Amino acid sequence: MKEYTFEYDLGLDMSPSAGRLVFREDGEISIQEYGVPAALTLSTDGVEEIAVRAGVGCGLLYVKYKTPEDADKETPDFKLLCRFTMSGLDPAGEFCKIVNFYITTGTIDIPEIVEKRVCEKCNRPMVKDIRVCVFCYNQFGVLKRAGSFIKPYAKTLTLSQLMSMFTLITFLSAPIFTRLLVDRFWEPQLGTLAEVGLLIGIMFFLRFGGELVFIMTARIFNKAAIHFSNDMRVATYQKLQSHSMTLFAKRTPGDLIRRIVDDTGVVGDFFTDLARWMMEMIIMILLAFTILFITNWRLAFLVLAPVPIVFYCAYRFRLLMRARFERQWRKGAKVNSILHDIIKGIRTVKAFGNEEKEIKKYADANHELASIGSDNEKLWSLMFPPMGFISGIGEFLVLFIGGWMVLNQAFGVTLGVLFQFTMYMGFIFWPLRMLSNAPRWIANTTTSMVKIFELLDDESEIKEAKTPKSVPISGDVAYDNVTFGYKSYEPVLKGVDLKINPGEMIGLVGKSGVGKSTLINLAMRLYDPNTGRIAINDTDIRDISPSHLHENTGVVFQDTFLFAGTFYENIAYGKPGASYEEVIAASKAANAHDFITQTADGYETLVGEGGQTLSGGERQRLSIARAIIKNPDLLILDEATSSLDVETESLIQDSLNRITQGRTTIAIAHRLSTLRNADRLVVLDEGGVAEVGTHRELLSKKGLYYNLVMAQRQSSRKEENAESKS
Repeated sequence: MKEYTFEYDLGLDMSPSAGRLVFREDGEISIQEYGVPAALTLSTDGVEEIAVRAGVGCGLLYVKYKTPEDADKETPDFKLLCRFTMSGLDPAGEFCKIVNFYITTGTIDIPEIVEKRVCEKCNRPMVKDIRVCVFCYNQFGVLKRAGSFIKPYAKTLTLSQLMSMFTLITFLSAPIFTRLLVDRFWEPQLGTLAEVGLLIGIMFFLRFGGELVFIMTARIFNKAAIHFSNDMRVATYQKLQSHSMTLFAKRTPGDLIRRIVDDTGVVGDFFTDLARWMMEMIIMILLAFTILFITNWRLAFLVLAPVPIVFYCAYRFRLLMRARFERQWRKGAKVNSILHDIIKGIRTVKAFGNEEKEIKKYADANHELASIGSDNEKLWSLMFPPMGFISGIGEFLVLFIGGWMVLNQAFGVTLGVLFQFTMYMGFIFWPLRMLSNAPRWIANTTTSMVKIFELLDDESEIKEAKTPKSVPISGDVAYDNVTFGYKSYEPVLKGVDLKINPGEMIGLVGKSGVGKSTLINLAMRLYDPNTGRIAINDTDIRDISPSHLHENTGVVFQDTFLFAGTFYENIAYGKPGASYEEVIAASKAANAHDFITQTADGYETLVGEGGQTLSGGERQRLSIARAIIKNPDLLILDEATSSLDVETESLIQDSLNRITQGRTTIAIAHRLSTLRNADRLVVLDEGGVAEVGTHRELLSKKGLYYNLVMAQRQSSRKEENAESKS
């Protein structure tokens, strides 16, 4: 039997407790407290909804009944089920969503992936917004997966590694020639100068050839590795574009930018330089040891005697560094987020004179990051020298015992052999010392990889149907018992039912925060409702291709955004490839043509990032033109005239009146007077539809809409009186 569980940590009297709510597919909720044998069970029959409320210092989860039967006597419509600390708000909200979905539809829908707060393996707290435990994830599994991006370049990289083998062989041949020079020519003094010169000449040309091959290898490898890094960055960005708005609400811009730019750069650098270098060092060690073992296996074992100790220390140190780099990464993301917010809101910062405050805020965050980075470097500086010293003990053993063998002519060890061993020890111990950095490099890289793969693995809540439909987006929009909340425990819309006929203009009105913008966000499918459905022409929009829906929907948001391009590019953004005639027609309809043609380069004038050089009204008119040029079947206006003065608003309103004729339009306006010509007005209140009717009908009812109009008129009179007195 399917079931879903929410664990709480407070008793009803606010004392520390431990228990859980279990919801089963038969519609029953059981309350189980640890140490209490009998579980309380209640049925969802007769329950209107189960809800969460954030109290003072704790959260409350309660049941709201349709009838007062079985409810608390003090609050006849409610029954308190449990209390919990504030960290449980989101899990409690998810529990309520599942139960309420069952109450509405009669089916239980349990998510496949449940966000965990504690690692099931090590019982350590999970880092917020990261589903992988930073102590327990498989580092080499992550590296292997990152390697899958290299498959298109596998042949090129394999060729470069084979070429690098030749380079290493030329480098490693030098000690062999040195042994020959010592044992056959110098020590016995039997060789001629010509023979010595020939041998040295061979060494020179081998080394010269090795350097040439090394240059070629580096160029081939780096080119492939750079393309690999670029592929990973593009794949991450593409995945980000396919996500719903929920992801952008959960994560800060600084976090996302850091993952796409910085983390992919870290991974790219690792595979471009460090991984290649590590591979060459490992091959060098193996080749050098093989030669030493063939030359004299007794001395060879002395060389590698301390290596197992070094590898064991490196393995243990890797676990510690992994967690420390995760902490450093999180602080770095925080610094980026603060910087992004300050730069984006610099006008507000300066307007309020808060430069010093923001400097301190950024400096404090940077100090925390520097402190963590300094601690990590301090730990590394304490660990690295001892590991290097231990790895070098083999050198002393070889020199001491090998020198004794030479003096006593034992085991065939000659002076040339000892020279060869001392030279090869450099090819072994120097790479070993450098490879002791590998735990640090791998910890830093895999930490970045985990962040990248989380974005790649994170499934968007907006999923395209297997066989999407392309129905006409001509209107007939229907909201059927729609419930939705940006936060699981705070539903904005509750059971909304609304029908919008083709060609009809609907005005959405209500107080701030009642869900007007949320209603149109759902119509554009920027989010999916928690329960219920939205249909266009009797087709659930979840069955309609998102690209088809957006291509046939025009929208003007309250917060206008312009790209760093020309006027033409910003208007044509609504219809890529639009002709100048179409752009000009749209700008004229939006009353933007005159101020555009007055600029130095007309439609080719650069707007600047965000359009900060333009007035609010000019930005709004460009946004309207961008929506108009699509000639959309469904037009959505979210405070489309909010930034315009009265004269310009009147001109724009005339244009909008022409444009909306025969086109389904959903409009939100701050000034209620601009919605007088709407076919119907929908008044939202407390998450639902409170009133529906024309301007005259709603005024005659003297309900919520009447109160809103009267309040706005009174506010306008006060402003006029204040202006007349001044």
